[in-house]
Amino acid sequence: MPKTSKAKKKTSKIKSKIKNKPKSKVISKPKEIVKVPIKISKNYIPKDNEKYMCEKHKVFFKIKLQDWKKELVKANNEALYNGSMDDNSISADIVDQASSYTDKNVEMKAINRQIKLISEIDKALIRIKDDTYGYCLDTAEPIGLKRLMARPVAKYTIAAQEKHEKNEKVHADD
Repeated sequence: MPKTSKAKKKTSKIKSKIKNKPKSKVISKPKEIVKVPIKISKNYIPKDNEKYMCEKHKVFFKIKLQDWKKELVKANNEALYNGSMDDNSISADIVDQASSYTDKNVEMKAINRQIKLISEIDKALIRIKDDTYGYCLDTAEPIGLKRLMARPVAKYTIAAQEKHEKNEKVHADD
């Protein structure tokens, strides 16, 4: 019997160790970080002393790009539906017809340029979401606030843009 008593003592010691062992904490999933939208004033202007492309800068340029896009869409709609585009009157004078045709042609080219610009604005908005906005697509260097203020859809630094334009000119001459 002594063997059984020893076994009972050992099991009771193990049970007491298990009972005295601190309960393990339940590891919960980390809480998702909820981004609070940053609000900026209407007259906010990005400054050089702020961190480049901080959240304030991104919000500023996002609003600027969205407003610009709305203006372009509105202008295009007005030009297409309310402007001289629906002037279907046919003049008896050939010179008047040619002038009207030229005016419509110029207006359509302007609308096409604006449509391409809207596409560039959409691409810039995507870059803001991807956190690549404000950085050169070739060199990954900061484009600079002054350049972005002047041309919010800029994709390249000034040096990289000049290089691209030079390459385009060389290929256009071929």
